[in-house]
Amino acid sequence: MSQPNPPESGKGPIQVIERMMNLLEVLSYHHEPVSLKQLALESGLHPSTAHRILLAMTTSGFVERGEPGTYRLGIRLLELGNLVKSRINIRESAMPLMQELHQATGESVNLGIRQEDEIVYVDRTSSGRSAVRIVHIVGARAPLHLTATGKLFLAEESAAQVRDYCRRTGLPGQTPSSITDAAKLERELDKVRRHGVAYDLDEVEVGVRCIAAGIRDDSGHMVAGLSLSSPAERFNPDWAARVRATADEISRALGYGGNRQR
Repeated sequence: MSQPNPPESGKGPIQVIERMMNLLEVLSYHHEPVSLKQLALESGLHPSTAHRILLAMTTSGFVERGEPGTYRLGIRLLELGNLVKSRINIRESAMPLMQELHQATGESVNLGIRQEDEIVYVDRTSSGRSAVRIVHIVGARAPLHLTATGKLFLAEESAAQVRDYCRRTGLPGQTPSSITDAAKLERELDKVRRHGVAYDLDEVEVGVRCIAAGIRDDSGHMVAGLSLSSPAERFNPDWAARVRATADEISRALGYGGNRQR
């Protein structure tokens, strides 16, 4: 059980977050809704402070109200937990197959997910001879329209959604090969939809090329992209079929049966 906090002082944002986390921890100890009085007692907070923080967390869904004056953990926490769980499962399912693709080609294999208007790389098998440096590092980010994996996600969207993305981001470029024109991007996405793979040809970094295919979950939603990256001088377009087959195998491991949801 949490120990009472020292007397309250100051109202800085860090202290508010600490109090919020303290209340969530206390709520986690109880299977039934807890009264404000009990929460204040166990968290060491003044009842008015606890009430103010609980009200904010109720508005955001992290806490729910039970009977009058009682509180329990909210469904938003379950949603976030399931999101984290799905990403962990993707990585666990993907890594053995990523290693196989890496061994077959000798090149770096990357796993990327979408976060708003960027791709975030969450896993990678590294090639000791690879010169790939910038985006294919775990934790790195890159704009959707410049990356092979990002184009896969954009290809899932409607024409109106793609136009919104173009207006929202302005399509910044990073190399002379970067796509910075909305009409050219739409033509590129049409190719992605037809062929089921996407390319980054020196668009993020000069001299680095990439092929990507989508990974879908059991509901058919695209949840990640599998990409193979190499220096331009070693790039082989024939890898596309192998990349797509590997992505399809990961999708099957996640329960995907072939019914896409757009």
